[in-house]
Order: sequence, then C-alpha cells, then structure tokens
Amino acid sequence: MEFEVIGPIREVEPIASGRAIRDLPRLRKRYGTARWRKSKGIATVRLLDGTIHTAEVHWYEAHGIGRKELKIKFPLRD
Repeated sequence: MEFEVIGPIREVEPIASGRAIRDLPRLRKRYGTARWRKSKGIATVRLLDGTIHTAEVHWYEAHGIGRKELKIKFPLRD
C-alpha cells in the first residue's frame, strides 16, 4: 500500500536490532552494511485515494542510511 507520512512520527520505539531482524541479510545487500534497527511509531498518513488516517507505521533504519521501507501495519481509529 502506497502512502505519504504527513507530520511527525510519534511514540517511536524499537522492535528489533542487529541479528534479531529477520530481513538483515536482504537489508545489508540492498542498502549496505550498517547497524540496522526495526522501529515502529504512530503517524498521520495520506493514502493514494486522498484519505487521511492515523496508523501504526513500521520501518527499518540505520545511521548514515536513514529510514527505509516504511509500511502501515495497523490503521487506527480516527
């Protein structure tokens, strides 16, 4: 699902880091070797159809590389 994050991501917390990340070999191959973390947070998002929702967003991030592969996991009630 394609979406755009509008506004800041709040209530950010790590889910996994290092070898606990299942996709670690793929991330390293695609984006480079770094100290990867998987995180989650709450954000306001705009979907392709133009509707705006509050959702739980998950992503991978690494220092010097930034946030990659953001995805919506749970749409929250507005």
